[in-house]
Amino acid sequence: MRLCVFEATDRAGPGLVVGDEVVDLRAAAPHLSPNPVDILAAGEAGAEAVTRAARSAPRFPLSKVKLRAPVGRPGKILGIGLNYRDHAKETGREPPTTQMWFNKQSTCLHGPFDPVLMPAVSTALDYEVELVVVIGKRGRHVPKERAHEIIGGYMTGCDYSVRDWQRATQTMIMGKGFDTHGPVGPWITTPEEAGDVGKLTLKCWVNGELRQNGNTSEMIFNVAEQIEHLTKAFALEPGDLLFTGTPAGVGAAFTPPKFVKVGDVVRVEVERLGVIEATIAQETAETRIG
Repeated sequence: MRLCVFEATDRAGPGLVVGDEVVDLRAAAPHLSPNPVDILAAGEAGAEAVTRAARSAPRFPLSKVKLRAPVGRPGKILGIGLNYRDHAKETGREPPTTQMWFNKQSTCLHGPFDPVLMPAVSTALDYEVELVVVIGKRGRHVPKERAHEIIGGYMTGCDYSVRDWQRATQTMIMGKGFDTHGPVGPWITTPEEAGDVGKLTLKCWVNGELRQNGNTSEMIFNVAEQIEHLTKAFALEPGDLLFTGTPAGVGAAFTPPKFVKVGDVVRVEVERLGVIEATIAQETAETRIG
């Protein structure tokens, strides 16, 4: 299945992407949660409810709807650093022997085609195409052999990074969590449709120039090993997102650096999971309270 959240005319809610159409699931099954993660967390019952609804629900052309981020607000957004050997090499660092994790703030979650903001406080904005894992079941102390049991699906994501803020502290949290800097989508692809995510091509273009072209087979720590490691420390819960690392070609690795600029168009794709795209827009430093 490919589950999305969409807006169309006077309709909005969870949808099932079938070919070039979106099935309006709640039109036939109003009891379904507006958050696709809840449908995934329901397991077989959720899948059966989607199948039943799809038989009679109205459909919209995919080209006529607006796609939102296909997950509700996550409890955790976690990213792993330097998880591709070629990316570690381009930064001048040795491949890590221990997984290096950081937090992206939940407010960074962003729609797959919405503008991404150039911070008012920096111009060192960089891109990182990534495979994103959506957790579908709660898991603690999950061995890698059973990691697949808690995966609800996968998405394409871009881990935008404000490099000067990232490098200012060892934790990297400030540079990784700016608002709008976690776009994901365009939908959640469930595991049976995604297939082997250990052999997926990842690409990133900036204004049509191919900057990144890697493969998930080049990960130092694969998805199962990531889940095993994280759940030794804390539970992963439905809706949590894992950004699993990026291949070589980030803007910071060029001489001089090729950071994105206002007006640039950044397009990222993970094979079989879809494309997301953003135009970079300038943030204003307007104070907003409440």
